[in-house]
Amino acid sequence: MAARRHPALTMSIVAFSLVCCLSGGALAADRVSVGTLGNNSDAGFLIAAAKGYFKAEGLDITFIPFDAAAQAIASLGTGALDVGGGSASAGLYNAAARGIDIRIVADRSRTAAHYNFQSIVIRKELAESGGFKSYVDLKGKRVAILAPGVTTLSVLNEAAKKGGIAYDDIEKVFLSFPQQIPAFANGAIDASIMIEPFTTAVITAGTAVRFASTEDFYPSYQSGVVFYSEKFAHERRDVATRFMKAYVQALRDYNDGVVDGRFTNDAEGDEIVAILASGLNIAPERIRAADTQAVDPDGRVNDAGLAKDLAFFKAQGDVTSKTVEVDQLLDMSFVNAAVKTLGPYRPAPR
Repeated sequence: MAARRHPALTMSIVAFSLVCCLSGGALAADRVSVGTLGNNSDAGFLIAAAKGYFKAEGLDITFIPFDAAAQAIASLGTGALDVGGGSASAGLYNAAARGIDIRIVADRSRTAAHYNFQSIVIRKELAESGGFKSYVDLKGKRVAILAPGVTTLSVLNEAAKKGGIAYDDIEKVFLSFPQQIPAFANGAIDASIMIEPFTTAVITAGTAVRFASTEDFYPSYQSGVVFYSEKFAHERRDVATRFMKAYVQALRDYNDGVVDGRFTNDAEGDEIVAILASGLNIAPERIRAADTQAVDPDGRVNDAGLAKDLAFFKAQGDVTSKTVEVDQLLDMSFVNAAVKTLGPYRPAPR
């Protein structure tokens, strides 16, 4: 005959088993791989990680650096990378035309009035000699662009229109932002459409001057977006939704620490500067000295701007499909779910 188990002992075993299960579940955070670009536009990702928003949503984040968003497209397309960020490049739309499903799910960076995050920067010697005075002087100049097929080329096209010249009148030189710094110093380039903190770096070095914010000729330019791989958005939708909630929380904190493209001199601004300095491995004084980007506190994108850039890519033959459209890639459902949960954004009192 089997020995009778004491009721109290049985209850203790059940309780212990339940605690172990719950503890194991709490430790099993969902892993998410996130592509970063090493500039201020990573702010939403870095803030959410630093302030524990990802952890609170049960997420284990791994940041993977890329030199340009176009490099991450292949990894997003296969699902090897869950989340990416950067401009909506020609490569993205060409991938969509081939049936590779990558979704544009949130704002990452944009221009706005009084925000000088992205500017036309001119070699100082050229500007001081009178060799560059207005947009028309872009004609024949060597202008540095991050990479082929990026939306900055659409911005350059708008600058050409402003000067009454043809896009093809401008010589494009493809260099990463770190490479552009010595290129200004040795005279290899005449101008660049550059973002911070690189703009402040070349101005401080005395090799270039800021000519104009791109907001002057291309208002509300959607310079960066957040991407989800199809696998992440579809097969791990609950995880993707929790990721977006944490991300939108971070965007709201970011907005509380920025006014007109400058970090505020208060607790909110100091906190964001410290997080970016640590996450980007840049001295806090350099972060604070540079202008920063605008970003929607609810994470919504300027879809009209995306459509404008896509039309440019098609006109240039960089996107060969005539049928691919922004709506095929745009998915605001995750942002909408995050805002519904978090409620309306209420700016910090000033």
